[in-house]
Amino acid sequence: MIRLRLAFLSLALAVAAGLSAQSPDRQALWAERVNCVVAIEFFTETELDRRPTEVFGVVADDAGTIIFPAAAVNPRVTASQLKDFRVYLPGTPVTAYFAATYLGPDEYTGWHFIRVEEKARPRLVPVTRFARPGNPAPAIAEELWGIGLRKKDEDFAPFFLSSRVAIIQRLPQRTAVLAQDVAGQGMPVFDATGGFVGLTVGGFGQTFVQYSARDRGGLPVVMVNPDESSAVTLAEEVLPHLGRVPQNPEGRPLAWLGANGLEPLDPEVAAFMKLGGQTGLVVSEVLEGSPAEKAGLRERDIILTFAGAPLPLYKPDRVVAAYLDREIDRRRPGDTVTLGVLRGDQRMEITATLEDAPTLPREAERRYFDFVGLTVRAFTYADGAVRRAKLASHRGVIAHFVKANAPASTAGLRMDDWIKEIDGVPVADFAGAAAQLAAIEADRARSEFVVLVDRGGETAVLRVKLK
Repeated sequence: MIRLRLAFLSLALAVAAGLSAQSPDRQALWAERVNCVVAIEFFTETELDRRPTEVFGVVADDAGTIIFPAAAVNPRVTASQLKDFRVYLPGTPVTAYFAATYLGPDEYTGWHFIRVEEKARPRLVPVTRFARPGNPAPAIAEELWGIGLRKKDEDFAPFFLSSRVAIIQRLPQRTAVLAQDVAGQGMPVFDATGGFVGLTVGGFGQTFVQYSARDRGGLPVVMVNPDESSAVTLAEEVLPHLGRVPQNPEGRPLAWLGANGLEPLDPEVAAFMKLGGQTGLVVSEVLEGSPAEKAGLRERDIILTFAGAPLPLYKPDRVVAAYLDREIDRRRPGDTVTLGVLRGDQRMEITATLEDAPTLPREAERRYFDFVGLTVRAFTYADGAVRRAKLASHRGVIAHFVKANAPASTAGLRMDDWIKEIDGVPVADFAGAAAQLAAIEADRARSEFVVLVDRGGETAVLRVKLK
């Protein structure tokens, strides 16, 4: 027994000595790599207030370009509503921040880009400096480590996280999923030598069963950590795209095909159709006036190849649709793409020329009318597509925001209602609606007005009482 205890003691001392010997190196790696991450604060100016958002960012280059995840910005918000970007260095007093300029989003990577003021740049280190030759993927069970940041009230203090690789999948980007959280959301992850392995990605959670006095049978719930992540998009998927700096705050140009609702072909159906192990995507909808329609793509066509190559076999099957979307996003308007299609029992090739996407809702003109309590924005192609409205009927405006307890909300108007008429006059476009509402708001003697709206395909007439 004594010998056994002595053996355990010797082993413990050896491990402790090993950790002690390694700790200066790990500390040196940590001190260098903390300089490639920052905290970002910005403000969104809405109709009623100015809301702060905190997010973590990664330094992309020596010019002070910083990326952060798409989820940080509400997709309903315009670039002009994003104000006062501030960059904080980890662990420094939050009174000492640096100004930054918003550059825009990139549809392909899902990142937003900013550029910090010049005086901050010497203190930052691009994550590319820690790239490994060939960007090798980590091994299963390999230990990785990463950086997390505390909140603003703790001066965004950095902290250390580590975990081991559990599995590597294509989702469709090559992604390592670790046993536990390994870094803050959107933050870099490194191997034991300090080599850059990838960036964490959000949206991954764990399923638990929740019990309560009311529901004793248990209720399945998915728990997602909003601050840290266990999923890592690998360096081979990250490093080649850090230079995709948007040309403008709207992220234009945006390549567009116009094939909607792509659904993976059921494996049993594929077997029945004698497609072997080949995967396919069924086209649910071809948008009117789109490049897909002009090229001759039809509903219920099955896409089997893209750019001359079979669609990849991914698990789960739905990842294939994300793969095709990304292949379109990484191209530019004017590029041609070739789709191998199965229509009935006939195979054919369809060549489409991509176009710049129609105006997005986040880009559309909008105006707030405080007395009425309503923001209207221009009707966009996307609004028509989601309502399955023909191009000829793309008129009117959308209720973008409805102020609580204001005349518009009291009348029953809701966000995303399609306003087709105001006081019996058809709304031709945004300019016409804005002029009508401005005149109504300026006329304080007016007691009410009427709007005709479409909501989920149902028409309603709402009486807005101003007094």
